[in-house]
Amino acid sequence: MLQNNPELKSKIGQLWDKFWSGGISNPLTAIEQITYLLFMKRLDDLDQKKQGDADWTGEPYTSRFEGQWIPPEYRAKAREDDTQKETDKRQTDAKMYEIDKRSLRWSEFRHMQAEEMLQHVQGKVFPFLKDMNGTASNFTHHMKNAVFIIPKPSLLVEAVKTIDEIFEIMGKDSQEKGQAFQDIQGDVYEMLLSEIATAGKNGQFRTPRHIIKLMTDLVRPQLGHRIADPACGSGGFLLGAYQYIVTQLAIKAGTSDLKPDEDGFVRTSVAAAFDEKRQAILQASLCGYDIDSTMVRLGLMNLMMHGIDEPNIDYRDTLSKGYLEEAEYDIVMANPPFTGSIDKGDINENLQLSTTKTELLFVENIYRLLKKGGTACVIVPQGVLFGSGTAFKTLRRMLVERCDLKAVITMPSGVFKPYAGVSTAILLFTKVWGPKDKVSQAATEHVWFYEMQADGYSLDDKRSKQEGHGDLQDIVSRFHARNPETDTDRRQKWFMVPRADIETEGYDLSLSRYKEDVFEEVTYEKPGVILERLLVAELGEDFVNHEIHKKLLERVEGGIVRELLELREMIA
Repeated sequence: MLQNNPELKSKIGQLWDKFWSGGISNPLTAIEQITYLLFMKRLDDLDQKKQGDADWTGEPYTSRFEGQWIPPEYRAKAREDDTQKETDKRQTDAKMYEIDKRSLRWSEFRHMQAEEMLQHVQGKVFPFLKDMNGTASNFTHHMKNAVFIIPKPSLLVEAVKTIDEIFEIMGKDSQEKGQAFQDIQGDVYEMLLSEIATAGKNGQFRTPRHIIKLMTDLVRPQLGHRIADPACGSGGFLLGAYQYIVTQLAIKAGTSDLKPDEDGFVRTSVAAAFDEKRQAILQASLCGYDIDSTMVRLGLMNLMMHGIDEPNIDYRDTLSKGYLEEAEYDIVMANPPFTGSIDKGDINENLQLSTTKTELLFVENIYRLLKKGGTACVIVPQGVLFGSGTAFKTLRRMLVERCDLKAVITMPSGVFKPYAGVSTAILLFTKVWGPKDKVSQAATEHVWFYEMQADGYSLDDKRSKQEGHGDLQDIVSRFHARNPETDTDRRQKWFMVPRADIETEGYDLSLSRYKEDVFEEVTYEKPGVILERLLVAELGEDFVNHEIHKKLLERVEGGIVRELLELREMIA
């Protein structure tokens, strides 16, 4: 956990500084280039570990770096009308461009001189990285347009050296503190992602990890659930679901040494019971989409860094006419972009809300993506809870009548700093009636409200870790123990509201509409007493109280003393 490892945090800071001073100042560009290097390093390390394990157990293993590799553009492409002689010639020509895969290892090229290293990584290692999963791979498809743009040999050498040092610290940390290396690596990558401190082109901003963990603990995904994020960015929610499921498998398998992290959540990426069959089931069940190709690549690599070999993250506008999935998922978790509005002509015709506001369209689309009985946990701007427009009211009515709206959790405005200061809320709902079903009985009986006041971090731009966990663990425990018969005190931070009250308020879901304010009686001193105290502060107790001097005070022509004397005369 990086909060407790200043050495690791310092090295990551140095890495960023090197890229900045080396001419790559765009945070997204820098993180993408750093990610490629981390990938090259991790690929070599994992391959050597698997080779060592295979040698120990006697099991067969074929290294990724064994044999020859021919870049795709030089591979022999046989044609139907080729003669055998022509085919042989093509294969002979292709062999001219063969590269020994061993030279593509991090542990090999890291020793090269600066100029040679840059040419080698740029011209051979990076193309191999893009091609390594085969032409049918989703990863290869999205890496097609990726570019390695580290401009200076010296920057590459420094970056390689620093990454080696980071991995050395991670290995030492893993041995000394018992945390899985894969989890530490995930922490490092998450910290790198957190450096993207400016909102993206489409209003994207990174969801804090502790908020993702909170939402995951609320929905409790299980192995076999189909899980989606229709605006996945760097894949944080998919990773959150993955880690939650793996952790539950570890606990069921008898793992007892897992400790809560700095936010009070128990998480691991490694479980003894997580065999290849379970890995395949979980890997196939996680689906993400985004409209930013860079974020798609970052999301793919984020999940691959955490042990998901072939993530299902794709480039897709899930609000557009070209996206037709419906009733496909058991769980949807998302923090969709709040961009204001989109092109009306390209909105999916299955979406019935008459609006171009993405925060409304995404919630309706998420409802459509859910299977009946499926659950969504979504972050929305608080305006969605009380907006007076027709589309706002229609959406809220749909959530109450067609879904079981389980919870509305309001969050303080500082949660998304430094990216944005907007006030947000978490909506948690289960789909009961489909969009074409006739609703015979409204699905929601009671809605659980919670007013989060603290999330364990300062609510300023620094977002420094505070002592304790804020309201996070209280929210999880109280939500799962909620009871409409006992959670009735609306003076508390949490309470339940029956559907009838919400209908009466026109489906307004703002917490302030239902919360009862607590007024405390305060007794103030009389104005004359306060004025005397102020005069004592200005002139001293002896001077003010002395009868002879009271007349002299009345001759004061100006200043605060004169004004205080005039006030004393008025209330005398």
